[in-house]
Amino acid sequence: MQSIQAKIINGKESQDKRLNEQELKRRQHELKICMEQYFKRTLGKSVDTTRITIVEDMLVIRGEGFLTEPEKYIVMTPQGKDAIRASRMHVVEQHIIDNVPFFEKLLNAKAIHHTYEVEAHNDFWIHTIVFDRVLTL
Repeated sequence: MQSIQAKIINGKESQDKRLNEQELKRRQHELKICMEQYFKRTLGKSVDTTRITIVEDMLVIRGEGFLTEPEKYIVMTPQGKDAIRASRMHVVEQHIIDNVPFFEKLLNAKAIHHTYEVEAHNDFWIHTIVFDRVLTL
């Protein structure tokens, strides 16, 4: 099986190249830095732990430790948990709008499915994106 598929688009040749181990690690690190900077810029606080995993046709972004100190207090009540989850779901939805075009460009692939979840009571969020092609070898 070839790892490079050449396409002719508008008379130009582009390559839908699968990422080797070194390229994969570089892209994952680049996306980790991007996510940390994005949340620092938009929320004034970066996520304590960010994990980026690219496997086959998927990108998985996981974050832990994203709540502010006041949110950690509020989330301890049932109503507070729902309120914080709703506000952070909005943040994740905006993250998708703001960042998916960059992900598509960086990975030279089109996002075709998304799923995301926020567990405010566990100070955890996850976003999974499925692309239109296999990204890894």
